[in-house]
Amino acid sequence: MPAPTTPLADALAEGPVVLDGGLSNQLADQGCDLSDELWSARLLLDAPEQIEAAHAAYARAGARVLITSSYQATYEGFTRRGLPRAKAAELLRRSVALARRAADVAPGGVWVAASVGPYGAMLADGSEYRGRYGLTVAELERFHRPRIEALAEASPDVLALETVPDTDEAEALLRAVAGSGLPVWLSYSIDGGTTRAGQPLEAAFALAADVPEVIAVGVNCCTADDVGPAVELAYKTTGKPVVVYPNSGESWEATDRAWRGGATFDPSAVGGWQAAGARLIGGCCRVGPGRIAELAALLGRKRGV
Repeated sequence: MPAPTTPLADALAEGPVVLDGGLSNQLADQGCDLSDELWSARLLLDAPEQIEAAHAAYARAGARVLITSSYQATYEGFTRRGLPRAKAAELLRRSVALARRAADVAPGGVWVAASVGPYGAMLADGSEYRGRYGLTVAELERFHRPRIEALAEASPDVLALETVPDTDEAEALLRAVAGSGLPVWLSYSIDGGTTRAGQPLEAAFALAADVPEVIAVGVNCCTADDVGPAVELAYKTTGKPVVVYPNSGESWEATDRAWRGGATFDPSAVGGWQAAGARLIGGCCRVGPGRIAELAALLGRKRGV
């Protein structure tokens, strides 16, 4: 089934659109402490101005889509912090409002994508990189639906169903967004040619092929080396525009709580991704405004801007 006609969907038909980069690394560069289990979502309560400043940094770098700080923002996580449900809903909506304020003052038109992170992000134990939480699809849908509804109330331009580690969670998310009235993209976290849970990517992408709300499907929070084959397969399987935003290439050592290795994210690789069907292109963990500016300049030249 065809994707809905929206301003962002129309833009994807014309050419590539630049996403932002990693929100957490930009917040850390601004001096924010992200050691809390709520991660960047804590700042929705304690320092919302820092989140808005981080969004603004990416808009200045040339990003045309800003992804909200709601990746790890959940009713369950805020409840553990002692916040009532109404306050949690307010913070979810605030995540969209902060990105919208940064988008509204940016030149050239910028869209807001409301981040819907996986169930494992709420657990804050790394299980979003494994999947297979021991929950049914119905249980995962019940977890995601209220948060999606709260985010939708704030009127983002698109929902980013991102860093999804397995097909059960993807199915749950797609059920939860049905009838939301908002376009979505579905983006898996992968390891080579499979989801993080080990399922073949072709089957994973196929789940979104006939879902009318899905305007793009692809991968994020993976190595740049895995992007090329995944883009080709996503486009071949679904015929939809492909979304890609890999990590810098550095690896996180949980024991030392430090990043190791060198960055391998190379904006020059985007030509191949674009040729294979990528239309929403940006960066994830450890990809900052400098890299996004390089990407925006390169994609601008390719579009003749």
